[in-house]
Amino acid sequence: MCSILVLIVAASPLRMCSQSTSATDQKTPSYRLSIPVDEVTLTFHAADANGLAVNDLKLQDLSILDDGRPPRKIDNFEPPQQDIPIRAGILIDTSESMQDHLTAGKIIAIRYAQGVLREQTDKAFVTAFGYISNVMQPWTNDPAALTMGIRKVVAGRANPVGGTAIFNAIWQACQSQFGNIGHAGTGNFILLFSDGEDNTGLTSLNQAVDACQQTNTAIYAFRADTEFSSSSGPKTLAELASQTGGRVFHEDDSVDQIYKDLRIIDADLRSQYRLAYRPAELKHNGSFHRIELKAPERADTISVRSGYYAPSN
Repeated sequence: MCSILVLIVAASPLRMCSQSTSATDQKTPSYRLSIPVDEVTLTFHAADANGLAVNDLKLQDLSILDDGRPPRKIDNFEPPQQDIPIRAGILIDTSESMQDHLTAGKIIAIRYAQGVLREQTDKAFVTAFGYISNVMQPWTNDPAALTMGIRKVVAGRANPVGGTAIFNAIWQACQSQFGNIGHAGTGNFILLFSDGEDNTGLTSLNQAVDACQQTNTAIYAFRADTEFSSSSGPKTLAELASQTGGRVFHEDDSVDQIYKDLRIIDADLRSQYRLAYRPAELKHNGSFHRIELKAPERADTISVRSGYYAPSN
């Protein structure tokens, strides 16, 4: 057995899965789990040394520890279905510090909408944010509509006053967008374009991460590098990604590398295991529980959140 990629998440384990009402989602094979109290649900993606998905892991291949102790009970284990539908939120930072990077981010976003999103199964929305968030294109499976929404994003339009509220934008996207769809059987992620500077708003990083956990939404960020060496932005984006099971890429990568980055995101989300268990001990005190997941060596990496916050009531 080998230790696998560690990703920390700040989140509550107690959730109920909602049902989708759209015709598309009704036809989609999905994981429908009724989550009892004090049950922890994990989703994870396994890949070999070449980055190819490992889809044949069995429960007996895995070892899981919750705060150093084996679970009291494994309630559910489901191998990955192939080609899970994707639900994507494209969030574009339009604040002053991003003016020189906005065009590059929009080009990457359009490339995702036109070249990666699958019109038959996937959906996405577009939000511009600065001090406030504005939905430029609601949920759609139409690449042309998404492209138009991305092109409408203009620097400063979401900034009636100065400041950038990244955590607010993420929280709102999860609560108002992902929270209103049947997200239990889809691969959900936020495609974030920002330098990571959050200097206003009332939402904390932990609250933003918790909102992502509620809707099983990972954050994949394309980072815009700023001229300020003391910026906290890179650290913020790294924490958002690692705590939700996502990744950070560089906005100024080559065209070929960016295409590979988008394909990595797609591969991560379309093949996900699901495992539900009850911890050996879970006190309702808001404490952090670290999760350790081990698998055979042929699973070179596993992308998974590795912790959660216990309920506080």
